[in-house]
Amino acid sequence: MEVNQTKQEHLLALKVMRLTKPTLFTNLPVTCEDRDLPGDSFSQLMRQDPSTIKGAETIMLGEMLTLPQNFGNIFLGETFSSYISVHNDSTQVVKDILVKADLQTSSQRLNLSASNSAVAELKPECCIDDVIHHEVKEIGTHILVCAVSYTTHFGEKLYFRKFFKFQVLKPLDVKTKFYNAETDEVFLEAQIQNITTSPMFMEKVSLEPSMMYNVTELNTVAHGEQGESTFGKMSYLQPMDTRQYLYCLKPKPEYAEKAGVIKGVTVIGKLDIVWKTNLGERGRLQTSQLQRMAPGYGDIRLSLEMIPDTVNLEEPFDIVCKITNCSERTMDLVLEMCNTGSIHWCGVSGRQLGKLSPAAFLSLPLTLLSSVQGLQSISGLRLTDTFLKRTYEYDDIAQVCVVCPYMTNEC
Repeated sequence: MEVNQTKQEHLLALKVMRLTKPTLFTNLPVTCEDRDLPGDSFSQLMRQDPSTIKGAETIMLGEMLTLPQNFGNIFLGETFSSYISVHNDSTQVVKDILVKADLQTSSQRLNLSASNSAVAELKPECCIDDVIHHEVKEIGTHILVCAVSYTTHFGEKLYFRKFFKFQVLKPLDVKTKFYNAETDEVFLEAQIQNITTSPMFMEKVSLEPSMMYNVTELNTVAHGEQGESTFGKMSYLQPMDTRQYLYCLKPKPEYAEKAGVIKGVTVIGKLDIVWKTNLGERGRLQTSQLQRMAPGYGDIRLSLEMIPDTVNLEEPFDIVCKITNCSERTMDLVLEMCNTGSIHWCGVSGRQLGKLSPAAFLSLPLTLLSSVQGLQSISGLRLTDTFLKRTYEYDDIAQVCVVCPYMTNEC
């Protein structure tokens, strides 16, 4: 939308045009059967039409390019380009011409002019041209303000402005889900939906982790020496289609042993998305810092460092537990092992584990056996802090598959 602020006759004319790439010409083919009255007339006309593809005249998409006929849509993350021309329509020489272009959004005003210096003079039928570029980073109403000031041949100083209003739309809908593993690993699922009316080529979707994490992309499958994308070689996202991307974040070694630090980390990182549309228009979006709910480990965290996948019925097997002090005080721990209907612990229950400082951990090897075949849950561990007389019970620590060594069927 263009709005003139003054009705005064000016010596200069201002024209603004958005610069976009052309589009492929489309036509509506009209066909009929040979036995119909027109016969082969429609087919001959389409073969003679220079805009159709030879040998594929009935395809709507032609091989010619057409210039855009309207302003079109502008999406967040794309680059807005505009051509500004100031033409001297008069018969006088105009002096000290200054052209200024500002882009006003709901939160800021940006100067897009390539040069802020004035042109000494502009002869009749001559023009001043400028091209501006801006990467759109806000959604909503944008106003391009073009101002022209100049001095006439008689020394009169004149000034006028024009306003060009347009809307910036949202191209993608991004949703994230976090999954906290039993270890300190965090899995991020990013759902990206194309909410535009044209297909997108997804050039890159990556996760930039925060300083405490390393990231591994889980969107490729092993194929020879190089990985192949799970979405294929041509990664197109059709309008309103959704695609899921998966990432695994692991704490860096210098932070992995600091249980209290990792426990309080909520900032994971941000997504960097790059795409192309139509004839190669490039767009890029970076999300804000993604945050998760901090896992509630409590004062003591018990996790498994080693457990066999399959064990034999009524035969002892070993596991290794990791006990981490997530509190800010020293604990004096006692371990109790309680048998269940299927799991029986081997060893002395009620033994002293000693003092455990804040953020410290200890690895504890344990032996147990199962008296029931099938998939069994390991439960029955109890830790007591003798300083505060506080007890922590742990059920469903892990699951193990118990098989009978004399039978061929596995669970």
